[in-house]
Parts: sequence; C-alpha cells; structure tokens
Amino acid sequence: MDFSFSEEQQQLGDTLQRFVGREYGFDRRKAIKDTAAGWSREVWQALADIGVLAVNVPEAHGGLGCGPLDTLLVMNAFGAALLVEPYLSSAVIATRLVGDLGDAGLRADLLPQLAAGEQIAVLAHFEPDSRFETRHLETTARANGDNYVIDGHKAVVLHAGAADVLLVSARTAGATDAADGISLFRVPRDTPGLTLREYPTLDGQRGAEVLLHGVSLPASARIGEAGAALPAIERALDVGLAALCAEAVGVMDALIAATAEYLKTRQQFGQPIGRFQALQHRMADMLLHLEQARSMSYLAAMRCTSEDLRERRRALSAAKVTIGQACRYIGQNAVQLHGGMGMSDELIVSHWFKRLAMIELTFGDTDTHLQRFISAP
Repeated sequence: MDFSFSEEQQQLGDTLQRFVGREYGFDRRKAIKDTAAGWSREVWQALADIGVLAVNVPEAHGGLGCGPLDTLLVMNAFGAALLVEPYLSSAVIATRLVGDLGDAGLRADLLPQLAAGEQIAVLAHFEPDSRFETRHLETTARANGDNYVIDGHKAVVLHAGAADVLLVSARTAGATDAADGISLFRVPRDTPGLTLREYPTLDGQRGAEVLLHGVSLPASARIGEAGAALPAIERALDVGLAALCAEAVGVMDALIAATAEYLKTRQQFGQPIGRFQALQHRMADMLLHLEQARSMSYLAAMRCTSEDLRERRRALSAAKVTIGQACRYIGQNAVQLHGGMGMSDELIVSHWFKRLAMIELTFGDTDTHLQRFISAP
C-alpha cells in the first residue's frame, strides 16, 4: 500500500514544521503554559491565519475540506511542539461533530467562525463514572415548555476553559447505559447555571469539571434529532482518537531524536555513551516501537471515518494499544537514557514523557482498548 503524501499534504506538513520551529519553541511554550489561561489567543489566531484551523471545515463553509490524513500531519507537528492550545478539542473533534450533526443553519453559522479562530467549541461528554464508555450518561435534559433544563456533571473536559461554546451531551430519554435517548446541546460559556472548575493536568494542558445545575436552554439549542446524537458523537471521538495517535507519533519521533543526540554528546569512560552496545540495542528497540506506532497511526487515520463500525473500532483500538505500548516504552527508556536530567522540568524530555503518559490514558487506556479489540462483534 502506498503511504506517500500528496504534494499539497507535504506542503502543509512543512509549513507547520516551520511554524512551530519559528513561533513555538520550548521557552515560549513554557511561558504560555504558565499564564493564567494556560494557552495563547495570539497563537490560536496565528494558526487560523495560516489556515490550519480550517483543515476539517468543508470548503462550502470557508474551510479547506481536508480529512484525517491531513490532520495526521498537523498533529505530528503539534505533538513534537507540545502545543497547549485546544486544537484537538475544537478544530478536530468539535468541528467534525458540528459538520456531522448540525443542521444547515448551525453549520453556516458556527463552522466559518471555528475556521477563522473567532469561536472555540469543545465537546463535554464523558462523566465521572463513565470509564470511557460513550453511552454511559447520567446528565439529563428534561423538556420544560419550549425549553430544556439540563442537570449533570462532565468530568475532565480538556480545554473547556478556552471554549466559547460547549457541546454538551445529555439524556433526554432512556436508561443510563442505553444507546438511544442521548441528545447534544449548544451551551454558550456564559449560560446561567453552567460552572467550570478548571485545573492543570499532568502534561501542562488544562482540564475542567463542567457542572450544570438547572441550565435552561431554548429548544433551538439542541443539535440534531432528539435522542439520536450518540452515533455522531462516537464518530467525532473516533476521528479525535486517530488524531491523538498521530500526535503521539510526533512526540515519540522528537523524543527519540533528542535521545540519540544526547547519546552522541554525553561522555563516559572517555567516549560518547552512544558507543555502548547495550544502549544502541535500547535505541534500536525504541525505533522499532516508533515505526510500529507510525504504521498504526496511518491505519487509524485511514479507518477512522469508515462506515463499517466493526472495522473502524477494531482498527482504532488496535492502533491505540500499539501506540499506548510504544508511548510507555519509548517514554520510560528516553528518561532513563538521559539519567537524572530526564525528569528535570528544564529539559523538554520530561514534558514529552508526561504528554505520552497522558495520551496513553486519553479516550481509553491500553487495557481498555485491548479488551475492546478482543470483544468487538
């Protein structure tokens, strides 16, 4: 199978590599991370100016009309740079969800704003007891005249604090674990009854607990048909999972390159430690894990929009298992080969390691996806 990219895709990847190299060095990333917001509106607008926020927006709504393979190249670059802006949450997952589930009016209104960086949207779906199960939903939305009243708690919603609008899933019918009866609502950040408890995560990103107490919304805030939102939510999350796999490959690529360079310069017994055969073997094993992960990230990108649900889920779970194992092996070995410096906050290696640890847990950890692969119908 031919995995070569088109000329346009190569240009996109090159453009982003130059951008992060010029505008998003480690020192600037650290300065942005340490701000009160934890991300930069200036960087976000710069990403909009070079068109990267429009990758998943259809051309009819001012976007580039690209797909998961283009997103893969974007996430490779952003992984190496450890981008803290809400690209995955807004420009991938939320954008795909609005394009899939929204009616013509919502798409015409929101998608151009997402592409231009004027609005940031974030999906708030998982809950404290969901354990990566997309259908487990305790948040309720009950009809009250011409309105809906939403009550519930969404947990670890990445980049919720940066969002102008939250896409909140809520149960309008059915039991807690029923596939039917789940609806999606557009909830502006300043809606009364909506509370965000923000916090930094291990890897320097920002998450939040989203609390909804008597949030009253007009019926027009519901996106799509009542009770039928789960398939679209799962499709958007699957595209996001493929993008996350690509980000992991970008992180591991950079981490291996930095480790190889360190082994060339660190001296022991009068010679670079990279000459020691045992360390060469460890680097070779790290590279094997990386190339396996890269191949599986390609598979995930190619299968994440498949209409065949079984094929899609098995491919994505297989990719997440392989990449999760690679994240752990490469991250741990890179830190060990750097010695005590590997966990120093002043060295980017420790930040790559923390990001890989979080990626392994996001959207289902390795054990979860291994079980899903085994039990897939």
